[in-house]
Amino acid sequence: MRFISKGICGATLAVVAGSAAAQSSVTLYGVADTFVQYLDNGGNHSYSLRSGGNTGSMFGLKGNEDLGSGLKAAFDVETGYNINNGGLFADTTTLFYRQAWVGLTHDKYGSLTFGRQYQPTFWVVYPTDPFRGNEVLSPLSAAVLAVDRNTLASQSVTGRTSNSVLYKSPNLAGLQLYAMYAFSATITQPVPQTSGNFLDLGLSYSAYGLYAGIAYQYQHPGTETIAGLPGPLNLLGTEHYTGALGYRIGIVNLQFNYSYNKPHDAPAHSFAALLGAGKSSSVMEFGATIQASPADTVEIAGIERNVRGAHDNTPGVQIGYDHSLSKRTSLYMRAGYLKNNGTATMSWPGVAVTSADTKQVLAVLGMTHRF
Repeated sequence: MRFISKGICGATLAVVAGSAAAQSSVTLYGVADTFVQYLDNGGNHSYSLRSGGNTGSMFGLKGNEDLGSGLKAAFDVETGYNINNGGLFADTTTLFYRQAWVGLTHDKYGSLTFGRQYQPTFWVVYPTDPFRGNEVLSPLSAAVLAVDRNTLASQSVTGRTSNSVLYKSPNLAGLQLYAMYAFSATITQPVPQTSGNFLDLGLSYSAYGLYAGIAYQYQHPGTETIAGLPGPLNLLGTEHYTGALGYRIGIVNLQFNYSYNKPHDAPAHSFAALLGAGKSSSVMEFGATIQASPADTVEIAGIERNVRGAHDNTPGVQIGYDHSLSKRTSLYMRAGYLKNNGTATMSWPGVAVTSADTKQVLAVLGMTHRF
């Protein structure tokens, strides 16, 4: 799963239609984010310049047209890029990797949108991750996207889905419903993969300082091509159960989320069965976001990923600090520790673990500018 954090809109280009009954607007927005990283990868030390550690580097266009009586047409297309080298982020074959959708919204009835979109499970979990689901440095993203031998055939929550139809209800006294259905999709990066049809349902409640959310996701079977295997690996149909809680006490926002990933049984004599690669797993994260001052934010998270039926687990901890220089520019730091046990090979996205049963230590200093 590619978990991510939403960009904040910047300068607006307004285009007023000739008719008084229909008005439209288009907004150009984006983020430039870079950081210097120190990494201890199982005893191998390295320094590097990377992109998107606080908020993914990206830019996009979004707009809407007022159709009258509370109804609007809306769209959003958004691409990710690496500020350190100028390349596209994650998938160089997809221009609008982050999102690309169009649809209708209504003040009273909600929205119905079509395209590549964020999953309901992502929206349910997002408020309860201190590192906002960042797909480069969030320990939650590291746990959700972790791949090891025992879970190789189990599908993960990717955060976004192509070929999808999404309904999002209006806010009803704090309650919000999300429902998504998506058709089969094929990608070539980071590895060739075909996913089956997809269902995702989410419900959240937010009021009086309390946040609570639940989500259910089912991914139909698919296939994945992995170097070294004589043929495609069958990806098992996988169910994901997610719960999320948050509670604000003064300047402290306490946060918790838990997910359980349950693949279906592997067909006899399939690669998944022969490799024993279809085990269930769970991820638990507890943390806090502290608004120390109007310009200073502290993030703390503890996490543990467990593979059921194996001795594979990864506990970890991460702290962060953000300092705003202005409304659009901020500095940040992150420091994290992960300990893989058994054959677990979890690390932050983009980091290849050199060997199992080792520790991962990370420290970064970065800058974010929004436009």
